[in-house]
Amino acid sequence: MSHTTYLPEWIGLAERAARRLRATTAGVRGAGHSVYVVLLNDSRRVGRWGLYVGETSRDPDLRFDQHKSGYKASGAVRRFGVRLLPELVEHLNPLRRWEAIDLEAALAEAFRDAGVPWVEGGH
Repeated sequence: MSHTTYLPEWIGLAERAARRLRATTAGVRGAGHSVYVVLLNDSRRVGRWGLYVGETSRDPDLRFDQHKSGYKASGAVRRFGVRLLPELVEHLNPLRRWEAIDLEAALAEAFRDAGVPWVEGGH
């Protein structure tokens, strides 16, 4: 994960947890949905770094911009979203809608189980 943004010490655990998940519909015809992960930072929190997990039929970059602008936004992403972490989910996308919904929840749970202190989304 090479990016100039600071990444918390647990990011490797989150990446390994995400890599354990598989998508059976990844790349098949009609697969037009994606799961995405956003790095969160709230300096007021004890565990100030976290992750938001979402799914979308749009390009994840566009969806992130929508969150930041307030359109159908998660409050956590709008206020605390730093950037997308596509490297956590690139092995899963694109996929069918039903599987994106399933994997959104599975990713959030996997991140919690891996010790990520703050996880939003995943519903």
